[in-house]
Amino acid sequence: MEKVTLNVEGMSCGHCVKAVEGSVGALNGVSSVKVDLENKKVDVEFNQTEVTIDKIKDTIDDQGYDVK
Repeated sequence: MEKVTLNVEGMSCGHCVKAVEGSVGALNGVSSVKVDLENKKVDVEFNQTEVTIDKIKDTIDDQGYDVK
């Protein structure tokens, strides 16, 4: 398993948390995802043989948030 912390702009409320955690958590290979609204960070634990970091970033971007 690999862990990564992404800086994500544009998240401001509970809906944002649900959108990111739900969409990223639904990806095959993602074992956990935790949004930290205050610090604008998303912690993701995933299996790099099943999903790429780029796919995770694209999924967050598709929800309307900007991954830095």
